[in-house]
Amino acid sequence: MANPSVTTRGRSPLVTLHNGVQMPALGLGVFQSKPEETTSAVESAIRNGYRLVDTAAAYFNEEQVGEAIVRSGIERTELFVTTKLWITNYGYDRALRGFDSSLRKLKLDYLDLYLLHWPVPSDFETTIESYRAAEQLLADGRVRAIGVCNFSPRHLDDLLARTKIVPAVNQVELNPFFIQREVREANASHRVITQSWSPIGGVNVYWDPDPSTARNPLKHRAVVSLAKKYGKTPAQVVLRWHIDHGFSAIPKSVRPERITENIDIFDFSLSKNEIANLDALDTGVRGGPDPEKFSPSMTKVKVAD
Repeated sequence: MANPSVTTRGRSPLVTLHNGVQMPALGLGVFQSKPEETTSAVESAIRNGYRLVDTAAAYFNEEQVGEAIVRSGIERTELFVTTKLWITNYGYDRALRGFDSSLRKLKLDYLDLYLLHWPVPSDFETTIESYRAAEQLLADGRVRAIGVCNFSPRHLDDLLARTKIVPAVNQVELNPFFIQREVREANASHRVITQSWSPIGGVNVYWDPDPSTARNPLKHRAVVSLAKKYGKTPAQVVLRWHIDHGFSAIPKSVRPERITENIDIFDFSLSKNEIANLDALDTGVRGGPDPEKFSPSMTKVKVAD
């Protein structure tokens, strides 16, 4: 299990990727952040000490992230910017064009981390070709690290058998209700950092057709009890659980008060027993799409070159 180092960037401790690049353990995710809300959210995050921002071509807000970075006045080297290649741009040449498009929208000269957004099991060849394009971008110095999202252990093994560079990061759905033990173990065996999307379990709410009956980790009595013990919110307890496990987490919010709250987790830690008790909440049921079944036909998202 990877552990955050004692050094920090902004207010977050750092995790060290297998190529020596350091990445903040906690960042801001902007999935489902409307373009008109994204710039102010990223600006608020940077003011509050965030130095990792995670976006994607399919979020349609890369331009607004780039604008917020320009407005922030923060040195580029102080920020860690991640974006992702969408599946409709998979394939070697299309991936390179997709990268150029993202970089242009972000108004950046390079990326810190470039990820494949999903595996496509029905056409894994294009997944492989896209990753080979990412390897070339890394060799050319246009990215500092490359990785994947939503890869199962089998997907990871298949990728490693046919490519040269081990992904630095595997970003997956992960929260106390879905702890992904096998994925985490596979990542650790290859020195791949596990990064958690929807880390406080919001996917269980926004992906559920009836949010009123959704499985929300923040309402579980074990989480609420720990929040009372430490004088924190349930969200802060869950985010601390990620950090104490050695994961990187990218909670999303556009509300300044919530953005401030989410990074205020570095003045306490959970005990081993408390971490284990939260692990025991695992249901084995994911809230989002199943990577084993993911395909272009499942989504209407189109991303232009």
